[in-house]
Amino acid sequence: MLTCQNSLFQLDPDVTYLNNAYRGPILKSSEEAAIEDLKKMRNPFSQNPEDFFTTVNSVKALFSQMVGSSADDIALIPSTSYGFACALSNWNNARGKNAITVRDEFPSGYFSLKRWAEENDSQLVIIDPDPEANNPGKSWNERLLEAINEETGVVLISSVHWMNGVKFDLKAIGERCQEVGACFVVDGTQSVGAMPIDVKEFKIDALICASYKWLLGPYSLAISYFSDKFKDGKPLEESWMNRTNSHIFSELTNYQEEFLPGANRFNVGETSYFVLLPMLEKALEQLSEWTAYGIQEYAGSLKKELIDFQQVRGLDLEFGPFSANHLFALPLPEGINPKEIKANLDAQKVFVSVRGQSLRVSINVFNDKSDIDRLKEVLYSVD
Repeated sequence: MLTCQNSLFQLDPDVTYLNNAYRGPILKSSEEAAIEDLKKMRNPFSQNPEDFFTTVNSVKALFSQMVGSSADDIALIPSTSYGFACALSNWNNARGKNAITVRDEFPSGYFSLKRWAEENDSQLVIIDPDPEANNPGKSWNERLLEAINEETGVVLISSVHWMNGVKFDLKAIGERCQEVGACFVVDGTQSVGAMPIDVKEFKIDALICASYKWLLGPYSLAISYFSDKFKDGKPLEESWMNRTNSHIFSELTNYQEEFLPGANRFNVGETSYFVLLPMLEKALEQLSEWTAYGIQEYAGSLKKELIDFQQVRGLDLEFGPFSANHLFALPLPEGINPKEIKANLDAQKVFVSVRGQSLRVSINVFNDKSDIDRLKEVLYSVD
């Protein structure tokens, strides 16, 4: 099993940071890569045309290995909303069919799907968890699968619910979408990098991921996968870098209509993302060494430290196939104001998030048992 990797980061040693789902800290190697790339800008004449594409190709290759695709299936984009727009604006053969998501889906996904429904005379269907279920993750998955039928045009969900860490069975949902001819769009922002995923096995049509959380990358950069359903899609913009002659700077006005293969047509303009992209490259290299399986195992070992703590307080902590190890809701005693609890935690430099009536705890490899002990200590003092 992995050991604590805190030495590879520059986190404040006085802080207990259990909030990677809010924003991941950058690695030392990513910081160094950004500084080196910034220095290159002092002398632009030292940059060659191939420098505009080398890191792009490296990042795509690394991410494609992570999600089980080819590099040509990957597009670099600025945000998840951009990726949703690329996918949904090109899904035009399901007019009048339902659009499905889950309760409290992240706003970028919700509003993107709402627009698609409005523009395609579709009903937006929101699937709720069963409030009476002993295992809300299992029942929520069952309700979602039951809702997908021949009247479904598109399903858009997060792989892991951003508020509570409920895991959705992407394999079962993807197979069901394929059976009924629905498009399956997944927001992987809160899982990819920390939890295994295979876009081919799960029959995902579009996977959209912001880089600044579990991919440990910078803000304003996202990365996406698009299946063959979108191979002839129309991009949101006409970037010169996405055409077949883009590598030959001296011939750019020999206008080429043909796009580079696969999802390359969906790359945002100025794809090279100098400074930002080298940061993500170093992060993806490190994540490939740790592996998503290794991160889940390590996070699970720390999550288990909270089970007895919750039982003593008369509270549950879901642990199993429908709850992520790296991100989960920590229920609070009845009558406790979660915002007041968070204020106390902040004062003690213990950082988590409040989502709904629970604390959202998110664990990564820079954490260790002392971080969990510190969280428990503060919660004991304020309950």
